[in-house]
Amino acid sequence: MAYQDYIKNLHPLSPQDRSKKKSLLKTRIKPIDFEKIKNVADLVEAYQDTSIQARNVGQCANIFQKMLKDKERPTIMLGLAGPLIAAGLRKVIRDMIHHNMVDVVVSTGAILYQDFYAAMGAGHYYGSTQADDTRLRELLINRIYDTYVDEEKFAQFDSLIGAFADSLPSRRYSSREFISLLSKVIDDKDSILVTARKKGVPIFCPALNDSSIGIGLTEHYVDAKREGRQPITIDSIRDNYELTQLVVKSKRTAAFYVAGGVPKNYINDSIVMSYIFGKDTGGHKYAIQMTTDAPHWGGLSGSTLAEAQSWGKVNKEANFSMAFVEPSVSLPLVFGSAFQKKAHKGRRRLALKWSGDELKELKVKK
Repeated sequence: MAYQDYIKNLHPLSPQDRSKKKSLLKTRIKPIDFEKIKNVADLVEAYQDTSIQARNVGQCANIFQKMLKDKERPTIMLGLAGPLIAAGLRKVIRDMIHHNMVDVVVSTGAILYQDFYAAMGAGHYYGSTQADDTRLRELLINRIYDTYVDEEKFAQFDSLIGAFADSLPSRRYSSREFISLLSKVIDDKDSILVTARKKGVPIFCPALNDSSIGIGLTEHYVDAKREGRQPITIDSIRDNYELTQLVVKSKRTAAFYVAGGVPKNYINDSIVMSYIFGKDTGGHKYAIQMTTDAPHWGGLSGSTLAEAQSWGKVNKEANFSMAFVEPSVSLPLVFGSAFQKKAHKGRRRLALKWSGDELKELKVKK
């Protein structure tokens, strides 16, 4: 018996099955054709007709462009984690802010510190994963995978941040307020901190203590106690209050997660906390994430955006996609595609008016 006859006898298909099979086998995967690809935008567009993580990257890029073009103008919240500055993504992140492609940033402290470190003239250097790390320690060189940084510069800038904190009035600050003030001591057009301040984009760092900025603030704390002064403090609950005001005053929100960690959870929790203000936002209208963390371990960094729907963090009808691709590869593709297609053109930035911890006004700039 021929195999095709065997299959037909073993699995006879009804007319309904035939119709369903035809609908499922309707769209063919298309090969990547570099005779038709001229730039990053073309490549990422072609990814949408492929499979596996290439398709996911293409879908993330497509959803990001929808965020940017949406007439409701959702407030786009960018979550940043991982060694992004060491990976060479500093200007990509800066350009997202500069070109009005994001409205709020929530970051780990390490990313913000390493932007500060670069803005002060220090560098990230080509290294090796095969380095003798004990010898690097003797040379006061720190290794971030295959990237080197200067421990002596770190020590210098940690103390500089501590001294900057000494100059501030002794009171409680949100991370947003402190980061904005710190950005004024640097002048670098490629700086994430400087660009965000000039564009009025707030940066929150809910885990500010867990970074070299936190080390500098701890040095300030110890010096102040030793000298009988009152140290400044970073009020993390004030962060919650400020960020949630941004959410409830926005028409809609969208989330762009680079890696996961605290920034992802913090942005999502701001949706949940909206109930405190008597508002049900319905969850993010759009959400995308690029990560290497896997869902089956049960941790938040790899948890799916579909899972977030069960918490009300992502809208039931939201456009969302995840690409399980390391961000040093995936973020430039997603950003570059939107940038080359000029999806951000005409998107005006938000104007925020703060009075202490109160967000008095949120409006789209004319």
